[in-house]
Amino acid sequence: MGRVYCCPCIQMKGDKTKRLTFVVLMAVIIMSFLTLIISGLLSITVFRAESDAVESFVHYGIVIDCGSSGSRVYVYFWPPHSGNPHDLLNIQQLMDSKEKPVVKKVSPGLSEFENNPDGASDHIAKLLEFAQVYIPKEKHKETPLYVLATAGMRMIPKVAQDQIMQDLHKDLPKQFDFVVAENHFEVIPGKTEGVYAWIAVNYALDRFSHSSDTGAMIEVKLPDGNVHQRSRTVGMIDMGGGSVQIAFEITDENQLKRIPREMIAEFNLGCQETDIEHTYRVYVTTFLGYGANSAIERYQEVLLKNNTLAKPKSSKKRKTVTDPCLPPGMPLEVQDDAGITRKFVGSGDFGECKARLAPLLNLSVACNQDPCSFNGIHQPAIDFLHSDFYGFSEFWYTMEDVYRMGGSYKFKSFEKQAKEFCSTTWSQLEAWYQKHLYPKADDHRFKYECIKSAWLSVVLHKGFQFPQTYSHFQSAQLIHGKDIQWTLGALIYRTRFLPLRDLELSQMVHSVSPWSKFRVFSNEYPIVLCFIVVLAAIFLYMKRLRLCPKRSDLSRVPSMTYFMTEEDQLEQGVRYVKGQGYL
Repeated sequence: MGRVYCCPCIQMKGDKTKRLTFVVLMAVIIMSFLTLIISGLLSITVFRAESDAVESFVHYGIVIDCGSSGSRVYVYFWPPHSGNPHDLLNIQQLMDSKEKPVVKKVSPGLSEFENNPDGASDHIAKLLEFAQVYIPKEKHKETPLYVLATAGMRMIPKVAQDQIMQDLHKDLPKQFDFVVAENHFEVIPGKTEGVYAWIAVNYALDRFSHSSDTGAMIEVKLPDGNVHQRSRTVGMIDMGGGSVQIAFEITDENQLKRIPREMIAEFNLGCQETDIEHTYRVYVTTFLGYGANSAIERYQEVLLKNNTLAKPKSSKKRKTVTDPCLPPGMPLEVQDDAGITRKFVGSGDFGECKARLAPLLNLSVACNQDPCSFNGIHQPAIDFLHSDFYGFSEFWYTMEDVYRMGGSYKFKSFEKQAKEFCSTTWSQLEAWYQKHLYPKADDHRFKYECIKSAWLSVVLHKGFQFPQTYSHFQSAQLIHGKDIQWTLGALIYRTRFLPLRDLELSQMVHSVSPWSKFRVFSNEYPIVLCFIVVLAAIFLYMKRLRLCPKRSDLSRVPSMTYFMTEEDQLEQGVRYVKGQGYL
């Protein structure tokens, strides 16, 4: 009886085809995965290399604002200039790892060192120790440092000012490697402070780009007589603790001729003197002693003098002074000129408070040249129909910290909010404050919110004569996410003539990076390499995997089918071969 052999060649071939298909699919997936990983790693390497290259050309600058209540440091940075004479330096405020501005304040104000000028440098050194951490050490020797003092320092004698600044200029370079010069340590005039603030706000609003995308366009006559079309700039009012500045551009030639020369600041923000398209003529003036804190001090002095106090039987006791600028029942102790402490108590009458504050504007002072704002100071007519104004510092804090109304200013809404606050009893306000319902307001802000609100309204509408219906004024601290301070304008102005250094190198970094010759490696080469590796793996696998094994290798087993069929029947798949029997 012949042997029957089972041939699973067809079945095995199908199974192996499936297995091969599976292997190929897995190979493709692995190849894609490896390609992504390698490309990603190389992209990160290239990005870091480019970032390091760009970082080496970034410049830094430090400006310290020495105000009346304290000194504050600001750190800025900017890339190389684009080379386009129409562009300004792209100066930005440096942020920390939490995306917060690198800023720090120390108290008291620099003017407090009037009788101890040798202590000024130690005071400012605290700020520089903080700032230097955020600037690469190798950049310190090329980072300019500016220490600029404002209203507080302007109020002390010139001799004391010079002594303080000399101490800073002598001691700070011994401790720090920043770039300093004689004019880097100054008590700047109020006019200069106003110009810096005006530059800062218009820079943040991109009004110096001369693009129609930034808003309304105007025609301006340039110094060479040609007419240039550019973006309309905005006006600015900055109220600090000691002074108030107002600044706005004058484009009308006839109006310009009537303004006293000392009230016009003409300057060029271009990178070269020949870039006259960046020439601006700005009306700017400052009112020293009209800042919020100075106004409160003057008001309290007047209130004490005007109150007729009957002499008490005991000299140790004094009658209280009723103050309409404090919330009802709020107590406040104030020293008079004799050094005697007087007690004020609030009555909370917002309207009466404004009436008491109005005389502090000195509106009765003769105006030498019409029109005038206050204190006899000439102010050219403002085209309120086509002008936008921004208010900073006290305008923002007064509207936002307590009332949460920062932004667009509406006279009626502001007055209503201020009246409600001022007329609320102090016990109620204090209870709300203790519950942290006013998280942005500190103790000083909360206590003087009523009088500061009244002073803001008086200055804006009675002083600068803004109509109560004017709808284009808004308070601000941030513009497009940037903290707007006059220090930004100071740096823009003082770095405007920096040479266009490293221009060619900067362009090389932006257009042809040091990794550019390896760009092909970061894209095509990983794919080709992975493809070759996968093909090799498939080839080796196929070499070992035989699609159909030889017949001699098949196991020979007797077929039971032969015994289960009739003599005249053959099972399908079994055939008779002469000389070999049944197969």
